[in-house]
Amino acid sequence: MPTFRTKSVSTKVSDEEYAQFEALAGGQTMSEWVRDVLLKAAKPNTSEQIVLAELIALRTILLNAFYKQTQGERLTADEMQRLIERADHDKFRKAQERLAAANGGAE
Repeated sequence: MPTFRTKSVSTKVSDEEYAQFEALAGGQTMSEWVRDVLLKAAKPNTSEQIVLAELIALRTILLNAFYKQTQGERLTADEMQRLIERADHDKFRKAQERLAAANGGAE
């Protein structure tokens, strides 16, 4: 059974903005293009989250390793493995928190 679209969303744009949207829409109708753009914007960008999570994990590992080094200590293989595991465990949660903060808590 098809899902009927019964709700409407609208906004006002300038002539320049409308022309830009028309060019971006290509062969699609304006309403279909706008609907596609809104639906994509409402979903989290998985690639963005993965890259940010990996960078956060790397940052966590490096900062901890550098801190230990500045204290004149060396990291053992076991300590390094624990750092990696902790960084991997927390990376997606931290990435989501940072993205939510960057978006004003919208996510």
